[in-house]
Amino acid sequence: MRPGSPPGSGTTKAEKPRAFGDAWKKLFSYMGGYRIAVWAAIIFAFVSTVFILIGPNKLRDITDLISAGLMTGNVDIGAIWEIGYFLIAIYVASAVLSFLQNYILATVSQRTASNLRTDISKKINRLPLRYFDSSSKGDILSRTTNDVDTLGQSMNQSIGTLITSVTMLLGSLVMMAYTNPVMMAVTVLSCLAGFALMFFIVNRSQKYFSIQQEYLGKMNGHVAETYSAHDVVKVYNGQKDAAKKFDSINDGLASSAFMSQFLSGLMMPLMGFIGNFGYVMVCIVGATMVISGEISIGVIVAFMIYVRLFTQPLSQMAQAFTGMQSVAAAAERVFEFIEEEELPGEREDTLKILDVKGHVEFRDVHFSYIPGEEVIRGFSAEVRPGQKVAIVGPTGAGKTTMVNLLMRFYETDRGDILVDGISVKDMRRSDVHDMFCMVLQDTWIFEGTVRENIVYSKKDATEEEIFNACRAVGVDHLIRTLPDGYDTMLDNNSSLSVGQRQQITIARAIVENAPMLILDEATSSVDTRTERLIQNAMDSMTEGRTSFVIAHRLSTIRNADMILLMKDGNIVEQGTHDELLARGGAYKDLYNSQFEDGEAA
Repeated sequence: MRPGSPPGSGTTKAEKPRAFGDAWKKLFSYMGGYRIAVWAAIIFAFVSTVFILIGPNKLRDITDLISAGLMTGNVDIGAIWEIGYFLIAIYVASAVLSFLQNYILATVSQRTASNLRTDISKKINRLPLRYFDSSSKGDILSRTTNDVDTLGQSMNQSIGTLITSVTMLLGSLVMMAYTNPVMMAVTVLSCLAGFALMFFIVNRSQKYFSIQQEYLGKMNGHVAETYSAHDVVKVYNGQKDAAKKFDSINDGLASSAFMSQFLSGLMMPLMGFIGNFGYVMVCIVGATMVISGEISIGVIVAFMIYVRLFTQPLSQMAQAFTGMQSVAAAAERVFEFIEEEELPGEREDTLKILDVKGHVEFRDVHFSYIPGEEVIRGFSAEVRPGQKVAIVGPTGAGKTTMVNLLMRFYETDRGDILVDGISVKDMRRSDVHDMFCMVLQDTWIFEGTVRENIVYSKKDATEEEIFNACRAVGVDHLIRTLPDGYDTMLDNNSSLSVGQRQQITIARAIVENAPMLILDEATSSVDTRTERLIQNAMDSMTEGRTSFVIAHRLSTIRNADMILLMKDGNIVEQGTHDELLARGGAYKDLYNSQFEDGEAA
């Protein structure tokens, strides 16, 4: 956690889970233009199921024709073939409609997932920096990948299965009532217990699906943090603590996953038992009614199929609800991210400085990460064009926070920051960022060639500009020794040291050549010899250019035009290096503390 950042960095926020119905309502609302396609799929599924439901009634007619023919010795083959052709036609039509329904739902679910990924990508750029300070990167990654994938994969199957099974359930009920009300009553009564248990289990298991997704996010966050800093963990013998935390999260994930899968898994065997029980009841009651002459054998044949069509949807609905619970839990987390508070909107009448001079003024700036707990208290300073300003002070003094406010990564609570007489609040954030090139102590190298990393935001940079920048920071020779020189691919597994990565990021800033420069401990990862080389390049780069340098090693900012010593969010001393040493105050104490016996003084 960097100095001045809000407490609780790296933790996930625990908010009240959204209810199952609310999550699905939000998801259907999000689908927007796809809702017509979903309704078309529903209609196709309904008609397809109706065609299937007609089948048993026609099979009853075939059975009765065969039974009558066996009794009289004259089977009406023509009538049987006529019914057979009709059955083939409706079953083919049912298959085609089912295919169309599956195609539509698969398309809608994957496009919805794709749109969610796009919205999350756009949302990330609109979120304030404070969100990332207080959220685990692994959890954010989990919402973008695991949750959206779960949503896309499960939504298609669960919606299609639910539509088909509900239609089949209600349709078979109607057909059973049409065929024989008494047998229908026997079948329904034998299955009522299955309905009650299914809804009870769904209600009980939903919370475990939400907890499972939450623990999955925590697991991703812990693994990402631990393995990205595995060397630190080993140096401080933190393996046991890391393993203990991992075991704790893993136990929670395993427990919630077991409960969600166990409870939802109960529904399938339960529905199977209810279905078999229905078969037995139909056979017993049907045989009695055939003997008494109330129904024909064809009715029993039809009812045996209807019992399967009536009980099978119960199992399918159980499976569909399991998938829908996973979708609801994933959608809950995805929409929670999408609904996060964004950066304040920008006005239409923003201003843009075409010729940046670099006159920067801080006017009574107040800022707090947590309301009521100010970390910047009335900061005021004026920086003239071309000045090199060093900001120093103890950890947590607010140095990096001031730079973040200048870049409009955060908005001030009170006061204002002006560039060439224009408030940064009156400019677009992107225009403010364009005025600065920034080098942080944390290196950032993305997967791409060395050349692409250096010209990251200046695609029109010439070869000469690239080579000159790399020579200036002493990395040109190293790059040319790589297998493909400037076209060598870099990624997280590249063999470059932290210092060499830092040199590339500094070369990136030199190529950017923005009107103003921010250096936040830019040489903290390089050796003394390379630091001097880079320092010379930085001195050349900052000449005639307004620059802000955050430094802990005070020996690197002796030539600064102005040094601001910060403490508790305010300036306690201001002046040049020699002036502050002559004053004999806090700066001198801080400077001498970096050398033995005060030799530097």
